[in-house]
Amino acid sequence: MSTHNVRAGLDKQANQVQQMFDNLAPKYDLLNTLMTGGIVNYWRKITTEAIAPKPGERILDLAAGTGTSSMPLAKAGAKVTACDMSHGMLAEGRKRYPELDFVYGDAMDLPFEDNTFDAVTISYGLRNISDTEKALSELRRVTKPGGRIVVAEFSTPTFAPIKVAYQQFLPRVIPALGYLVSPNPSAYAYLAESIAAWPGQKELGRKFVNVDWNKVEYRNLTGGIVAVHRAWK
Repeated sequence: MSTHNVRAGLDKQANQVQQMFDNLAPKYDLLNTLMTGGIVNYWRKITTEAIAPKPGERILDLAAGTGTSSMPLAKAGAKVTACDMSHGMLAEGRKRYPELDFVYGDAMDLPFEDNTFDAVTISYGLRNISDTEKALSELRRVTKPGGRIVVAEFSTPTFAPIKVAYQQFLPRVIPALGYLVSPNPSAYAYLAESIAAWPGQKELGRKFVNVDWNKVEYRNLTGGIVAVHRAWK
């Protein structure tokens, strides 16, 4: 299947997105580091701090990919479940981090019991799910009462010069870099489109409220290029 057919609108098909990430798995983390100039590592650090993992806590890292976002949580002593719907990502993750618990799962029908996790998190994966509120609702279902959710996602820049530069960067530079360095370059056209089509910070916050998450808050990173949302059950 050609990922030219994967569009960023509301018609995202799970099998197409899954196959796209299967193909990208071996070089995905490296490509993200290159395309963000390494700043993705800073975003990951802030996201981990927002999750605030504690020894013994059970944490679900959804759309965990190869487990790069899961390892800091495990190193803090949490019992982490790295869940993804890409078999390619899971296979790569198991090779890199055999100490992690990798589980296949669909974000809209999670394979976990109610009230299982102290915290749930998803980084740069929520926009790839066709029904955002269904995914947020499923994440709430598997979270213990009093537990928390942290979502890191690309967002809407709030500083005008950054916003203008970002609007030029997304549709031109990311696909061009994809063709230079990626084994699946058309995937990066999809990624650029999906970021541009994603709702802003407040609109996404309302989606949390709509499915009964409480005390919703967000923090902008790098002028709003990324926003970290946090809420409680």
